[in-house]
Amino acid sequence: MNLSHWNRIGFCVRSTTLILFGFIVFASLLASQISAQTETTEIIDSLVDTSAVVDLTTEMNPAPPPNPTAGDSPNDGGGSIRVTWQPSEDDRPEGKVKGYRILRADYDGSAGEFAEVGDVPAGKSSYAHEDGKDIDDDNQYVYKVVAYNSAYDASGDLMTFSSESGVSAPASSRAQWYDSRRTMVLFGTVLLVVFIMYFINRAKSGKPVFIRKIAGLEAIDEAVGRATEMGRKIFYIPGIGDMDNMMTIAAITILGRVSELSAQYETYIDVPVCRSMVMVTGREVVKEAYSKAGRPDAFQEDQVHYLTDDQFGYAAGVDGMFVREKPATIFFMGQFYAESLILAETGNSIGAIQIAGTAMPSQLPFFVAACDYTLIGEELFAASAYLSKEPKLLGSLKGQDIGKGVILVALIIGVLLETFGIVQVSGLFSVGD
Repeated sequence: MNLSHWNRIGFCVRSTTLILFGFIVFASLLASQISAQTETTEIIDSLVDTSAVVDLTTEMNPAPPPNPTAGDSPNDGGGSIRVTWQPSEDDRPEGKVKGYRILRADYDGSAGEFAEVGDVPAGKSSYAHEDGKDIDDDNQYVYKVVAYNSAYDASGDLMTFSSESGVSAPASSRAQWYDSRRTMVLFGTVLLVVFIMYFINRAKSGKPVFIRKIAGLEAIDEAVGRATEMGRKIFYIPGIGDMDNMMTIAAITILGRVSELSAQYETYIDVPVCRSMVMVTGREVVKEAYSKAGRPDAFQEDQVHYLTDDQFGYAAGVDGMFVREKPATIFFMGQFYAESLILAETGNSIGAIQIAGTAMPSQLPFFVAACDYTLIGEELFAASAYLSKEPKLLGSLKGQDIGKGVILVALIIGVLLETFGIVQVSGLFSVGD
């Protein structure tokens, strides 16, 4: 054999040796990897211990709430069922109960499929399904209460634990005719009616019924007399409200008294209005007042006349008449808004005696500042009884005043009793849960 032949044999031997060595190394690495995977699997299996999960459930699971009951919610119009239960024994501070879920099912001889209808936090033991959207008064329902708890496991996942109660007896809703929570309101209403009836009978029998003097109404005679002495007219402004407004009705009532005095003193009264219904009503009132005074022939239709429905157009028209005709007396009675100061300041600038009355709190300061007398709030509504002296109106006014006095005394006594912790009076007047 020559040298090249031996070289080829040596090359083959070396190559074979390298291949065998590489195979041995690869096999060793593969075996170590399989062993490592097997060891990792064993470690994971040891960590994920079924008994550990069972222990966590036992530790975190709350006791079920016992004795769930369901019944119609009292004092309502139907469509509501109240569910009550005894708190879970684990429902305590730092306990296992986070809250309660309420499950409901239709009942028709047997319970249907339960579905959650609401939930309440721990510490509660009742729930009222009061939206009325899916409660039918003609159907029956059964309920379960589920106490639940939650905690994070070792991997950070939130786990929920719960325990169901038994099933409640069937219940249905219905409407009640009487709301017992408003018994005190009924008592107060009856008491007020008794006061009013007593003073009406007293006034009818001729016994004196004391009514506090109202300076603005007492000054009506003086104001009309002043206009008569000066030979100037009287302006009466019944506000910008329509006849569906209580202040306008009170203003028209006072207009009757002012018109009767004007007729007796033969002084012209001018009543510009901004509502057609007020114009028609005002004309009838003034006409009747002139008849009562024995001077029906002196009444003129255009004494009560319409200007415009526009608020500031009406104010501008009235102010123009004030400036041109310079009345001796001006009455502002009824509902007023931003035009109140414009009218009152114009009347004040011409030197007229002004008597105002309104129940608009935002306008009272302007009338107080610019007018000689002002009827404040309820004084305007009391004017009809004050001026007419009619027994029914007087008795009603006096009875309401006594009723307000009783309420005021009750409030003072109640505040004192509550403040010193003697009696919880507020519970007697509660109209909610």
